[in-house]
Amino acid sequence: MSHALSTPHPHPAASALGTLYIVSAPSGAGKTSLVRALLQRNAGIGVSVSHTTRAMRPGEQDGVNYHFVSQPEFEAMVERGEFFEHAWVFDRHYGTSRLEVEKRLAVGEDVILEIDWQGARQVREQSPEAESIFILPPSRDALHQRLSGRGTDDETVIARRMRDAVGEMSHYDEYEHVIINDTFEHALTELECIVHARRSRLDKMQARHATLLDELLNPVD
Repeated sequence: MSHALSTPHPHPAASALGTLYIVSAPSGAGKTSLVRALLQRNAGIGVSVSHTTRAMRPGEQDGVNYHFVSQPEFEAMVERGEFFEHAWVFDRHYGTSRLEVEKRLAVGEDVILEIDWQGARQVREQSPEAESIFILPPSRDALHQRLSGRGTDDETVIARRMRDAVGEMSHYDEYEHVIINDTFEHALTELECIVHARRSRLDKMQARHATLLDELLNPVD
């Protein structure tokens, strides 16, 4: 996946109520399923909806699957610095809206960016306080099995996807957290633990529970 580097902009205030999460993984590691299950079991967290210049597919909805925009509109957004990160993938542009993410963080929602390691680098430059998570498969054999499980790709395509996956995995050590998706439920629990631990940090608790803390600490008349 090739990313066009963008000029760093000031990152959202560290005091924002919500937390920004970067989740990356090679194709076949189970990232999408884990994130979907995380959202189903936890309130107050969502996935950022990317902008794209590709055509809408049957069954997709604008603003739900992607924000579908024209090529000139996307390029204008790049020029205005509206993306945290943006990429040229399979002859189409994809990007993460800075404004959308900052609005959601400001009202206390945690936001997940499902992006590759290059996009993660761009985001960390602008939001160093973001929590970054990399998901690995339990073995190469398991990854190969998952990539070939659909039975629609020949060995040449699967071999290319394996090479791409190995390249992606080589950047796992740039992330704060690493989860091995061997047993799905265990991997999901680890992902939830990261979110819950971040929510219990002092600055987050002070912001979310200011009234309670004031009531507990001030002397009773």
